[in-house]
Amino acid sequence: MSHGHPYDMQAREPPTLVFVGSRRCGASRRMESLVAWVKVTQKKRLRVVDLDADRSPELARRLGIRTTPTLLVMRGGSVLKRLEGRATGRQIAALIRPYVDAR
Repeated sequence: MSHGHPYDMQAREPPTLVFVGSRRCGASRRMESLVAWVKVTQKKRLRVVDLDADRSPELARRLGIRTTPTLLVMRGGSVLKRLEGRATGRQIAALIRPYVDAR
């Protein structure tokens, strides 16, 4: 049995969309339904994780979060792409398309 190189395994690992928001942030609350839609429609090709910046400030700082909401596309612990501020469905689709279509 062949064991792939760790980088090969990361390439096959589905990307993760991290939604960094805050309950105090109106723009974050307005994006929740869009992120939930992505989670349902892309569940076979993309993991979706919610991160509350107020509850996890240290993690948000380590991820370089400067504003909420922020969307991060990650794979293997690395941030591949980010989108800061309130986003539309089209902007979210454009953000994730290269990573879900590549699978």
